[in-house]
Amino acid sequence: MTLHINRLRSGGLITNYYCTSECGHCLYRCSPAWPRDYITPESARSLLRTVLRLGCREIHIGGGEPCLQPEGLCAVLDAARETGIGVEYVETNSSWYRSPEQARSFLERLRRHGLHTLLVSISPFHNEFIPLAKVRGVLEACRDTGMGVFPWIPDFLRDLGAFDPDRPHRLMEYAELFGEGYLESLPQRYWIAGGGRALETFGRFRPRRSAAAIAAEQNRGCGELREVGHFHVDLYGNYVPGLCAGFAIRHTDLGAPLPETEYPLLTRAAGRGIGAVLAYASAEQGFLPDEAGYASKCHLCYAIRRFLVQERNLDSPELQPRRHYAGDALPGSP
Repeated sequence: MTLHINRLRSGGLITNYYCTSECGHCLYRCSPAWPRDYITPESARSLLRTVLRLGCREIHIGGGEPCLQPEGLCAVLDAARETGIGVEYVETNSSWYRSPEQARSFLERLRRHGLHTLLVSISPFHNEFIPLAKVRGVLEACRDTGMGVFPWIPDFLRDLGAFDPDRPHRLMEYAELFGEGYLESLPQRYWIAGGGRALETFGRFRPRRSAAAIAAEQNRGCGELREVGHFHVDLYGNYVPGLCAGFAIRHTDLGAPLPETEYPLLTRAAGRGIGAVLAYASAEQGFLPDEAGYASKCHLCYAIRRFLVQERNLDSPELQPRRHYAGDALPGSP
């Protein structure tokens, strides 16, 4: 069974992977180490036309931190309007906040370019890098300017409020205050995809099993790769299938069955599951599973992909952006 993405429902546009933060749950492994590339208006229009052609009429905008380049963000909002696709919200971590006046001016500018809602990130992950005072300042500026607010997640305001609002706080400070089970409980309180940096942050709380055991149990195609209810496309022209960050399909290849010659991992994963990916990587690329085992099929899949990029220096359209797998340790950009 091949992978064929011919219909899209709901998703987002990643304007940049550069971010002021390096959050422990980040699916896309965004950080200050990424290049400060930002999507061009031309690329945005091309991607949005593809998304619209496949049936998605409204997107959200995220990163990285999309608000770090106001000119670029306004150009993307203009491109969406020109393309005829709606913008549900723009995500932000509030790191750009400097003063009430500056924040109001920025939000009024975004409103003039058609934005009506801002998703404001609120969590202990973000508080490791961004003081609560900045988040509160953005929320207040939204109220002052009439910008709609999508707080994600407001329940954490009580937790963050237990600390000094004028400086960041490490996750371990939360564990020390609220108890040793606090970190382990976060995935149940904050919707977290089991990929990216979350594999390291939360994988240690899960039992490990051998690669062979995981492969034997997961012997069907990975349905996540066909999920089109929360997809993403990025500034480099990649479509991210499901929420499998680090996997990629060129957006120009959407709408037709993917050729196995160009997408050997994705087609095997979608058709026969992680076992087929493991067999291919072992036989064709010399991958040796870690004897310590893996916390999940996603953990195993990511280990295989990282091996192929780091150890085999594989430069493949399905393993993009390459920097996702090792930050500045990899040559070239992105």
